[in-house]
Amino acid sequence: MNPKQLLPKDFIRILVFVLLVGTLASAALDKKPKQIGRFLHGKVLDRQDNPLVDAVVYLTDTRTRGVKSYIVGPDGNYSFPALSTAVDYELYAQFKGKKSDTKSVSQFDDRSDIYIVLKVDAP
Repeated sequence: MNPKQLLPKDFIRILVFVLLVGTLASAALDKKPKQIGRFLHGKVLDRQDNPLVDAVVYLTDTRTRGVKSYIVGPDGNYSFPALSTAVDYELYAQFKGKKSDTKSVSQFDDRSDIYIVLKVDAP
């Protein structure tokens, strides 16, 4: 088809198509990467707020009953990145036979960054 033979309505359709493709391409380039899942982190402390080096933090997926563990370093920090937002979790720390209270993270908690302090009555 010769450009001179284009009808005004054909021209409008082509123009709309070009604008739509340009808008979609621009939107795709502007998308920022989303954080995958949620980030759970915190500290393990004794009752005097001292870090408990070598404490073990246990994280249980309540759906599969799978358990992840983390051995705390000198700063008392632990972290579990990229957790599912569609699962409930239970979390506790253990140190020299003593255990912290068990904390829960609900799938209905919409925070992407969750910080929990676990306290253990250390000997």
